[in-house]
Parts: sequence; C-alpha cells; structure tokens
Amino acid sequence: MKLAIKLAFATTAIACLLSGGALAQDFPNRPVRIVIPFPAGGGTDILSRALGQKLSEQWKQAIIVDNRPGGGANIGAEHAAKSPADGYTLFMASTIHSINVSLYPKLTYDILKDFAPMGLVAETAQVLVVHPSVPAASVKEFIALLKSQPGKLPYSSAGNGSQPHLAAELFKSMTGTDMIHVPYKGAPPAMNDLLAGHVSVSFATTPTAVPNVKSGKVKALGVSSTKRVPALPDVPTIAESGVPGYDANGYFGLMGPAGVPQAVIEKINAAVMAIVRDPAMSKTLSDLGYGASPSTPAEHAAFLREEVAKWAKVVKESGAKID
Repeated sequence: MKLAIKLAFATTAIACLLSGGALAQDFPNRPVRIVIPFPAGGGTDILSRALGQKLSEQWKQAIIVDNRPGGGANIGAEHAAKSPADGYTLFMASTIHSINVSLYPKLTYDILKDFAPMGLVAETAQVLVVHPSVPAASVKEFIALLKSQPGKLPYSSAGNGSQPHLAAELFKSMTGTDMIHVPYKGAPPAMNDLLAGHVSVSFATTPTAVPNVKSGKVKALGVSSTKRVPALPDVPTIAESGVPGYDANGYFGLMGPAGVPQAVIEKINAAVMAIVRDPAMSKTLSDLGYGASPSTPAEHAAFLREEVAKWAKVVKESGAKID
C-alpha cells in the first residue's frame, strides 16, 4: 500500500512537471497583462510600458498594461495575487510593497508568500525637489529653512506608505526637521501640485522628476541614493550634502501570482533579462532616470526578503504612520 501511495505521488509530480514544461513551451499564446498599482504617467507605469513594448516585440503578443491605482498600491497587488497563476497576469511590484508589510496591519495579501518573483528589472532614486519659490538652493539650506519654519512646509508624496513618503519621513527623522505630509494617488498628481505651487516640496521618483528639473520647473536639491543619478549628474546625493548615511533607493520587480509553473517563470525571466541587459534599453532606462538591475528569480526572492526587513526598520525608526 505504501509503495502504491509513493508511486501515485511520484506520478502526480511528474505529470505536473510535464504539464508545466508543455505550458512554457507554448507560452505565451495570447495577450499578457501587467498590473500596475499606480495611475498612468508615474515611474512604475513608464517602466512597465517600456518593458511591455519590448516583450510584445519579442513574444509577438500584445502586452496589456492594466493600471489599478489606490489603497497605497494595495488594490493592484490584491488583484494580481488573486489572478490565475498561469503567467498571463504579471505584476510590477516596487519598494512600496516591501514598505506596506510594516505599515498595514491587515493586508489581504502576503508579498513574500502570495507572489512568485520573476526577476528585478530596475532601480531608482527619489529626488528631493522644491518649488522655485522655496528659498533654498541646497540640502543644507533646505534643512536650515525647515528648522526656521517647523511643521509649516507641505510636501507631496505618491501616497501613504509610498517610497517618497518614507524617503521624506526618513529625511525628517535624520535631520530633526518637520514638514506636513500631503499624500496623493500616485506620482503624477503629487508632481502636478508641486508645479502649481500648492505644495512646496516633494521626494519625487526620478522618472517623474527628471524632465521637470531639466525644464527648470522645479529645483533639485539632492537624490536619495548613495550614488548620483546619471540623468542628473550635477545633483548631489543627500548623504554627501550634510545627511551622512541617508539611503532611500527603490526597486521595481516583475512578479506573478504564487503557483506559476517554474518553467514559465524561467521563460519570462529569460525574456525580461535579455531586454534589460540590451545596451539600447539600458540607455533608455538611464535617460529616464532608472538603473538597470537584472536578476534571477532566486536573487529577486532573496532581495525581497532583505527589503522587507530593511523598510520595517525604517518605518519603526522614523515613526511613519498611515494618516
């Protein structure tokens, strides 16, 4: 009897492996959807559309970008987690999903358990930008301004718990300053209100900030990464500008619902990594303010665990809360 049970389990396992391999061999034979948990026009959306165009050319299939903003990027994540695990629904996760683990006590999904990592795609920094009317031309001058007007300057973010929100809270914590948080549903509206002068400051995603900095519509005081951003080579890091140790870099990684066959995951990873490593695509990403960051699914999974732990510490130390 025991032998029969073992044989049954073995037969089932082999059948699953074979079906997964057959599915991968034929994948994709219909349009593939990439769920974006932010509005159109933001950093995640821009990156996903650039990647989707290349995937469409490679796979000869339509790539549908499905924007599902709201809920601190949780609405899109919840939807993607509950989608069929066949590789035809992908999800572009970002730093906010590592942060949300510590900010939201009752998430309906687990970023570490309910998703299958398929590979990191890119990394990006936040840019500390201010409206031209703000009388500060450097990080040090801005810190001095904040200390002279505690709790008065409003800053916009892409939403409660977003990376720009946490980047600002970390900045406040490390500099002993205070600002008023004004959350928006994504990076575009947060930037629009800065351009209009409704808020004074923003920690904007690099793709959102770069064109506005270059056009002179906003002033860039510093970047949140440990290295300068190629798209803004003259803008110093916040760490080198008087806040040593400051680091709030972000990532974008492609995922699918947990249970996607390994053979399909590997096929998707191979396609994405070939695109990201292409010199032309790397330049496109750099010009937009991203840094190419290709990885294997296993490396992506390990990185994700590290990010969840890292941001849990930042959330605790900064005292950041959902308003």
